[in-house]
Formats: sequence, structure tokens, C-alpha cells
Amino acid sequence: MCPIHATATAAIAFGVLAGFAVPAHAQVTAYEGARVIVGNGSTIENGTVVVDGARIVQAGSAKNVKVPANAKRVSLTGKTVMPMMIDTHVHLSPTRERLVRDLKQRAYWGVSVATSMGSDNVDLMPMRNEVIPGAARFLSAGRGITMPEPGRIAVVRQQWITTEAEARKAVHELLKYKADIVKIWVDDRGGKYKKLTPELYGAIIDEAHKAKLRVTAHIFNMEDAKGLMRANLDFFAHGVRDRDVDDETLAMFKQRPRLFVIPNLPDRGVKVDRSWMKPGMSAEEFAKLEAANIDNPKAQGFHGIQARNLAKMVAAGVRVTLGTDGNRPWGAHEEIQDMVLAGMTPMQAIVAATRNGAELLRIDGGTLEAGKSADFVVLDANPLDDITNTRRISAVVLRGSAVDRSQPAL
Repeated sequence: MCPIHATATAAIAFGVLAGFAVPAHAQVTAYEGARVIVGNGSTIENGTVVVDGARIVQAGSAKNVKVPANAKRVSLTGKTVMPMMIDTHVHLSPTRERLVRDLKQRAYWGVSVATSMGSDNVDLMPMRNEVIPGAARFLSAGRGITMPEPGRIAVVRQQWITTEAEARKAVHELLKYKADIVKIWVDDRGGKYKKLTPELYGAIIDEAHKAKLRVTAHIFNMEDAKGLMRANLDFFAHGVRDRDVDDETLAMFKQRPRLFVIPNLPDRGVKVDRSWMKPGMSAEEFAKLEAANIDNPKAQGFHGIQARNLAKMVAAGVRVTLGTDGNRPWGAHEEIQDMVLAGMTPMQAIVAATRNGAELLRIDGGTLEAGKSADFVVLDANPLDDITNTRRISAVVLRGSAVDRSQPAL
């Protein structure tokens, strides 16, 4: 994926997609005639979105939008437009070259923001302030905090603590790098390690809140989820994974309407059709994925617990966002399908992947409304009919400019 050049040559080279022209550089442009999925739960038939530079200046039905006389008009008749998705939980690469590749790949797949959760090379955190053409925005939790886990990862990019003093000091280390979020792990990894105690994670949350930082937690067990809620955790980086949540857990969530959950549903353990991924990756990468694309009854059971818990969370009114964990740039499309298979409606899943993600991260974007960043995907089919239609991408517009999808960032 190449940087976008504001030239007529570039516009011809990759601005013409699926039979319509998408400007490859900033100008006033009116995208007309599409079904517009706003991202807030509403839909506009025969919608018009007017973009000036990197921002949306008007969005609404064609009859209510006055297109400026100098605007370039792009017909999207028969298409569906939705906001780019926001991935609130990933783990990105530790070198600049690979990180740029990660972010460009996400833009290719229609993801506008990626939040790296706690295993980052802190020397790369200044990249959050860069606007890289054709690349998703980068947010970071820096080096997350946990009890010592020697040998679990080859290169340790965590802060290990054993005392309350160390816990509070670790928060201040993150302040030096202006981390967007504090990430903690509360998990004994199947009994292999000691996990953060309520006293330790309570100290982290307390110190972070004093500094106006929010805290998210990797969890596995339901009882830890309860303890973290009592300690005023801001959001969960995973759902409960050890068992079906009980009534007390649901009641505690209901008492905390501002709390978010990133379900990060695991592999469903069933062989699936991945042919839609082939244009976006190398043959070697695709072959490796296909080798692991098998039925796995054990994984199916593990997935079932989390899918049922997600359905209960949604029914209880818990705010859910989309996160994929790991480093799969296409993963948002798998995750949003899994959320629907777990019981969410396509509209609920889209709102979780767009507006809710922006609200969780407190960033611009997430909806197609005046004043928001012009980050949207043009689709060949309606994802409200079939959520897998998020994969049928005709074009991606990021910060008002077309993303080059003529080839993936390999």
C-alpha cells in the first residue's frame, strides 16, 4: 500500500475503484446516492456525505444536503457507506517499519484506529502524533503492568510488579510516555504465575485515576471481573472466559453504565471460508492461515462460554466495543461476524465497532456526522442484510483521502 499522493496521476492510478472515482487528495467532495449507515444506530437511504479536506461538513438525506457549487460529485448509487471500524485491542509490531506496515494494512481492511494494549516498544510511542498517509491512527497503552511472568514472552515489554509501591511507580512510568490507557493483566495463565492481587490492582487503578488515566484489564475469571469492578476499573480488555456469568456479575455491570467491555471473542473452532482474505495478503501468509483452518471441538466449547456471556452483556445494556487482540489486520471483519453470531444484531455490532469504539477511546470519528473525521468504507452490499458484507470493500476513505487498495501492504 503506497502513500497517497495529491496528484492527478495518483487519482487515476488508484482513485478509480469499482466504477466510480474517489478523490485521492483533499478537496470538497460530495459522495451521493449511497445507503449511509451513520454508526449511531441510524441509516440514511439516498444519503449524501460532503467532505472538505479531512472532515465531514454535511451528512444527511440528499434532499436535506446542499452540495457546494465547487464540490467534486461522486456517485455511490447502489453502494453502502459505513464508518471505518475502530479496533480497541491489538498488539502491534515493535519496530517502526513493521508498525507502519501494521497500520497501513489496517487501513486497507477498513480500520481507522488501532489501540495497542500494553506490549509496545515505548520508543515508538511518538508515532502516535504522526499522520502517516494511508495508515490507521495509532494509540498505545505503552508497557502494561502485571506480576512477573518469566519465560512467557521472548522479549519482555511489560512492567512487572510485586508491591503497591511498585504498582504506583509503574503508573508514573506510563505518564512519562503519555500513555493513552493503563493496561493490566489479572490472570495466572492457567496456574503458572501469581496474578495481581486486589491490593495491587487497586493501587494501580487509584494512582491512574489520580493522574486522569483510565485502566483496562485483561481477565479470565469471573471472580476477578467482580473484584475489578469493585476497584472501579474503567473497561475490560476481555470478557469473562472461565464460566457463564452469574446474576451477581450482570447486576454489577448494570450498576456501572459507563463501563465498557471489549469481548475479544476467540476462534470459533470451525472451518470457515477465508477466500475473501486472499487479495489482501501474500500467498504464503494465506497458506499458513489455511493450515490452521480446521474444526476444533475444544475451541468450540471455549468460544461458546464467551459468546453466551457477550449475549448476556448486550441484553443487560453493557456497552460493547470491537477488539481483536493479537495482530490480525483483517480481524475486525471476523470479530464483527462473531459478535453477530453471538446474538448481536448487525446494527448493534456496527455501532460497537464504530461509535462505541470512538467513545471508549475518547477520539474523533466513529460516526458519519458533520464535524467528524472523514473515515468511511464504501461497500458493494449492505452489512445490515449480512454482516459479512463488511468484507465487500469497494473503497476506503481515510481522513478525506482515498486509501490505495490496488495492492496490500505486504
